[in-house]
Amino acid sequence: MEGDVTDRSRTGDLVEMLRESMPISVTSLSIGEAGTGLVIVDEVNGFATVGCGNLAPAQENPQVTAMIEETDRLARAFQRTGWPILAFLDTHQPGKPEPPYPPHCERGTGEEELVPALKWLADAPAATLLRKDCINGFVGAIRPDGGNSVTEWINDNCLRRLLVVGICTDICVMDFVLTMLSARNHGLVPSLEDIVVHTEACATYNLPRDIASGLGLPETAAHPQDPAHHMGLYFMASRGAILADRVEIAAASAAAE
Repeated sequence: MEGDVTDRSRTGDLVEMLRESMPISVTSLSIGEAGTGLVIVDEVNGFATVGCGNLAPAQENPQVTAMIEETDRLARAFQRTGWPILAFLDTHQPGKPEPPYPPHCERGTGEEELVPALKWLADAPAATLLRKDCINGFVGAIRPDGGNSVTEWINDNCLRRLLVVGICTDICVMDFVLTMLSARNHGLVPSLEDIVVHTEACATYNLPRDIASGLGLPETAAHPQDPAHHMGLYFMASRGAILADRVEIAAASAAAE
């Protein structure tokens, strides 16, 4: 117990150092008109349901739980307004590795399916589900014919803004956001102006150094949740993404009334 307290204290100190040395700025966002698309990154069982695979949380994780609840709230608001939703589902061919990670989200295991709270998206008219076999959703959306399902979704809906949520903040979410920022700057999505990352609807996994060592992993596999989450947010913001800690869908509220 004493060791756990010490580890949490050290992690807390590290997060405070990061916040001081690598500060981030967050805003609140109220969306009242069409032109925004919601992108949900990999909120599947293999990453977010307790005990569902090598990369799933071993026990309930407050950050992951909050991510799913907030994603569900936003997705239902988008569905009510008829605004477009794109959900990535990490899905791998059985036996085909994705270094440096152990097998995960293999097709047919159930790990590759949406978490229970979001399964309704499979039948939602506003939602497009896109399976990907790599970390970066933009790359995973490249089809054999050379087309890209993400850029086509954005262009077909004439989107001015993407609102991005999901897991993991510093891996799949960050890779997608950074690539989309470059795609925007390169002119691949002419209508797109802003990419917003909702900080409270993103999460990453927790693997303290001592647990990594106990599992026989190299010390470089250590991945403390809060510092990794902050660093992911920092790098996205430093490259031009907007961070929002509160998001309200004004149009959906008006429709509900």
